[in-house]
Amino acid sequence: MHAQVQLKRFSQWLLLVAAAVMLTACGFHLRGAADLPFKTIYLGFGANSAVGVELKRNIEASGAKVVADPKDAEANLKVLADSRDRQVLTLNTNGRVREFALFQRFTFSVTDAKGVTVIPPTAITLRRVITYDENQELAKQAEEVLLYRDMQSDLVQQILRRLAASRTAIKNEKEAAESDS
Repeated sequence: MHAQVQLKRFSQWLLLVAAAVMLTACGFHLRGAADLPFKTIYLGFGANSAVGVELKRNIEASGAKVVADPKDAEANLKVLADSRDRQVLTLNTNGRVREFALFQRFTFSVTDAKGVTVIPPTAITLRRVITYDENQELAKQAEEVLLYRDMQSDLVQQILRRLAASRTAIKNEKEAAESDS
């Protein structure tokens, strides 16, 4: 009996080691802080914007500073549109809703301190599908809130990737300005 327990523990440990080796072999690694091409940025979000708060937290974690005045910033993120929408996808035989599609649409642009466009107006649209059951109204409302929160986190990560990718645009702009001089 004791040998079986030891064999079971050994096989569990072996499985854990194999999983760790497989994850490192596939190139998996945790996402680190974004490598942003500026030291300061102004975010044009409203004071109570959940997206703005999460984006600010992620930008500051990357080492850049979010400033309150656009004149003090190397980059200026302007929010052009931010909306959430819910559309009916399917109905059951009684004409009641069975599925919704949840949308979050966000459009922004980024300029540098001189007003030169670094990232032209860029639209990001996120979509999640949720089933609906009128017998589980509260649970479905909670699920919808969780899906919107997930879309918000996804949106912030996409904005950060675009900001980090703007490094090459800023670098090319600086090289062009130096070669013209």
